Amino acid sequence: MKKILVPVDFSKTSIIALDTAFDIAKKAGSEILLLHVVEEPGNDSFSASGQINVGDWEDRLFTYRLIEKSKKQLEKLVLDAKYKDVKLEGIVRVGNAFHGMTTIIAEQKVDLVIMGTKGSNSLSEMIIGTNTERVVRHAKVPVLTVQKKPAKGDFKNIVYATSMAGDEEVFSRIVKRAQQIYGSTIHLVRINTPSDFQKDQAVREYMEKFAKKLQLKNFTINIYNDFSTEEGIVRFADYVNADMIAMATHGRTGFAHVIAGSVAEEVVTHSKRPVLTFVVR
Repeated sequence: MKKILVPVDFSKTSIIALDTAFDIAKKAGSEILLLHVVEEPGNDSFSASGQINVGDWEDRLFTYRLIEKSKKQLEKLVLDAKYKDVKLEGIVRVGNAFHGMTTIIAEQKVDLVIMGTKGSNSLSEMIIGTNTERVVRHAKVPVLTVQKKPAKGDFKNIVYATSMAGDEEVFSRIVKRAQQIYGSTIHLVRINTPSDFQKDQAVREYMEKFAKKLQLKNFTINIYNDFSTEEGIVRFADYVNADMIAMATHGRTGFAHVIAGSVAEEVVTHSKRPVLTFVVR
């Protein structure tokens, strides 16, 4: 894992994401890219060079001042002595925040995105939450969301919520890599709900084969019953006092997303623990 992207808006939430990224980068030997996107009202374009194409001079001047202010704030973070043990690079772009993030992910060959998120009762969820959910749904790299900084710098207990789908192989390797870095215990869990119930024996047989294929050495197998998958994942993570929840998402969009929703997005919104997600297609 060479590069970690942390989108920052200089809020407390984004600094929590940066602090979490710093702890991970030290452990994994990664560098951190800090991205701040200056959004132009009513303009979804994205300028990689920072050039602004607006006709109104006042809007142009206002955006220019925002860019200069953002550069100074970003430089202050990059030069902060508490982050001196990790290489930090600051990037300011102009345009739409979501498109800015996806462009940087591709340009810089980012391996992991770490983002702050707010709880479901927060007013700022409308702003921060929307971008976070879009990244969780569409990003082509793993995304770690944090609502508050983990109490411990290590992820010793990882809850891996599996849907028992055959397309999780890539993500399972990502989770195994996290286990290797932190010496973690992986708690494989399948949530049984009234509308999606499977027998314990079938679930255990599948998980045993799954763990054998991954060559996992330190893991537990769990079946947890609840009325909904997302609530079951959050409650099980509380039960085992997990340091992180890991789960794959199928990144549904459009009408399918409206009908089915997204378990991963619900867990990201409601969990107070860090959540690692990855879109499988």
